[in-house]
Amino acid sequence: MSIRYVRSMRRTGAAALLIGTLALSVAACGGDDKGDAGNKAPSSSSAAPEAGDKKPAGQGPTDTDSDKILATVKGAMGIDMVIHTAQRDQGGFLTLTGELKNTSGSRVVTPVEWSGKEEAVVATGPSLAAMTLVDSQAKKRYYVLRDTNDRPLTTTNYDSGIDAGASLPFFAQFPAPAPTTSEVSVQFPGFSSATIEISG
Repeated sequence: MSIRYVRSMRRTGAAALLIGTLALSVAACGGDDKGDAGNKAPSSSSAAPEAGDKKPAGQGPTDTDSDKILATVKGAMGIDMVIHTAQRDQGGFLTLTGELKNTSGSRVVTPVEWSGKEEAVVATGPSLAAMTLVDSQAKKRYYVLRDTNDRPLTTTNYDSGIDAGASLPFFAQFPAPAPTTSEVSVQFPGFSSATIEISG
């Protein structure tokens, strides 16, 4: 799944999606950055693509600004999570782009925890659905959006491992926090929390 597919979905159902997902997807986190990233994620009201519309396995975003770095977080097994952009748009979405870089000297198997714990989402294949955003000011947690077929709006169907020195580009789309929120914390299994600034 790519950012191009997500943009197409915005044109057809942005208004309905914003109302539905903001009501259903935002859970109170009590101001604590710790939480279960595998909790139930929101469901999008937009139509799901046909199977033939899927990107090849492991293909991430097509327009990531790799020259810009908001945060770099070192994780387990020699994988670094590099976050390049966190863009809020007028449709009420926040899109994160970045890459997962293998800085170790050997191939690393991608953890199953990255897909989250929700069975319906896990059944759609490997994804980064376990990624969440925390707005500590508003005490809210945001989950990766998904379509009506439970496919998360994030990089999916990537390879089972990342070769030494290679990277897995990614994107993940969330409901946008309130306009007054200028930064959020990114949480993802195997990595420390990273606070990033929102653009837009």
